[in-house]
Amino acid sequence: MIFDARPKMKREDLFDREKELEDLHNNLDVPMIIITGIRRIGKSSILNVFLNEINYPTIVLDLRALRNNYGLKEFYDILSQSISSKIEKLIDVIKSISAIRIAGNEIEIKWKGKGALNLTSFFDHINRKRIIIAFDEAQKLRGPRSNEILNAIAHAYDYDKNIGFIFTGSEIGLLYDFLKIKDTTSPLYGRYYYNLTVERFSKDIAKDFLRSGFKEYGMVVDENTLEECVSFFDGIPGWLTFYGNEVVRGHKRFNVIKEMAVNLAKNELRNLIKNRGSKRYATVLQGIALGKNSWSKIKEYVEEREKTTISKSILYNILNNLEELSIIKDYEFMDPVYREAAKRLNY
Repeated sequence: MIFDARPKMKREDLFDREKELEDLHNNLDVPMIIITGIRRIGKSSILNVFLNEINYPTIVLDLRALRNNYGLKEFYDILSQSISSKIEKLIDVIKSISAIRIAGNEIEIKWKGKGALNLTSFFDHINRKRIIIAFDEAQKLRGPRSNEILNAIAHAYDYDKNIGFIFTGSEIGLLYDFLKIKDTTSPLYGRYYYNLTVERFSKDIAKDFLRSGFKEYGMVVDENTLEECVSFFDGIPGWLTFYGNEVVRGHKRFNVIKEMAVNLAKNELRNLIKNRGSKRYATVLQGIALGKNSWSKIKEYVEEREKTTISKSILYNILNNLEELSIIKDYEFMDPVYREAAKRLNY
C-alpha cells in the first residue's frame, strides 16, 4: 500500500522510484554505494526494495537507535539482530566463526575477552559468498569506535571482493564526516563509490502519489486540497504519506493534519536542541524560519533576542552543525514542515 507508513519492501508499493532502483542495480558491482537524502525522503524504502530484488544474501544494520559514544556491545547487538533476521541465508558462512553462537534462529556474538569477534576477521569469513552489507543511517557510527569500523570496512574493500557495502544517511554532512572519504588520514580515503541522492517529488508527481494512494482506498480528494497539501509538504514522500494516512483514518481537514505534522517536527527539533545542549540553536532556527537568510541577519537576530554578543566561531559552529544534520542549507530549511515548526519553538 502506498500510504503504508513503514518502509516499503516491494517495488509495487514504492511510488515513482524506478530510476533510483535502476541506478542501484546498474552499480551493484561497485564495492561501496552511498545513498543520501533528507529525512522522510524514502531512502530506507528504496534500500529495502533494492535488497529484496537482488539474489544475494544481505545484512542490514538499522543504526537509528545507536546512542552517541556507543560501545562495541551495542554495535554487535545490532549486528547480531541483523544476522538473526536472515539466519537461513547466512548460516553457512557464520557457523564456523567461533565468536558466534547459534541458538535456533538467533545468534549471540562474543564481544569481549579472549576469542571475541574481530570485525575484520568477520568480513574475511563471510567473504566466501557474495554478500551485501547495508548500514542504514550510518552517520550514527561516528564516535570512539568509528576508526575500528572504518579500518575493517577498508580492509574488506581491498581484500574481500565478495562483500559490497551500502551506506545511507539523512544527516548528510555527518555521514561524510564518518566515512571521511576525502580525508587523507581516513582508511577509506580515495576509495571509489557510487552516490545516489534521493530527491523530493516534483509537484505533479506528488499529486499523482496522493491520487494513487487514495485510489487504493476508493477515495477521491478534491484538487484544491491536493494543491494545498503538495505546496506545504513540498514533495517529501514521508510527509505526503503522513497526510494520506490521516485522511483515510477520518481526519479530513488539511489544517488539522498540518498542525499534527508541525507538532511532530517541533518535538524532533526540541530533541535535537536538547541533545546539542544549547537553547541558542532554537534562536538560530527561529531566525532562519523568519527569513533571516544571511550570516549578518542571523547574527543580528540572535544578538537582539538574547541581548548579548555572539562570537563568530559559536555562530559558525551552530550553522555548520545544522547543515551537517541536513536541517538547513544556505540559510534555508530543507523541509518546510521543520521551518514552520521552528517558528513555534519557545525557549
